[in-house]
Amino acid sequence: MGTVTISFEMTLDGVFDHMEQWFDPDDPGVQRASDELVFGADAVLLGRESYEFFREYWPAQSDDRGFAAHYNALPKYVASRTLSGPLDWNATLIEGDVAEAVRGLRDRHDSIISHGYGELAAALMDAGLVDAIHVGIHPFMVGDAEIRLRTPHLVGLHLLGVQRYESGVIAARYAPIR
Repeated sequence: MGTVTISFEMTLDGVFDHMEQWFDPDDPGVQRASDELVFGADAVLLGRESYEFFREYWPAQSDDRGFAAHYNALPKYVASRTLSGPLDWNATLIEGDVAEAVRGLRDRHDSIISHGYGELAAALMDAGLVDAIHVGIHPFMVGDAEIRLRTPHLVGLHLLGVQRYESGVIAARYAPIR
């Protein structure tokens, strides 16, 4: 059975948006962590907002590491109540019960990565389908921006590891306590 890893970036005060103010995609530590996650994945699971944002960005990207080419080639599964298929960018719309669909995807894929922590991630946590959480905590506090980290109930986490980068970013890996 495959694993599902949720990966997201946030500021110290839990803000996910306004990334243009605090996220540095050229940070070598962040790139190494992203490489490890994405090159180790054989599928991507996205909510509608992430899918629409990434679909506009990634197909036009290229890099010396082969990251963009690998990411663009991965099969993507999109959970949405508003999109209709077929989707582009090597994506398939999940129809019906998302938790049941993800259980089926875990049978077909060894390592699934899901970006962001919104409604989809909260639903996956609630259904007990998350094996690991990778969060990049950036040394910024945005203040009164909308804080979007949410979960349907208290979730205990076991620390798997921590990396600290020269930029001050901390990459923490957790597993839900079942």
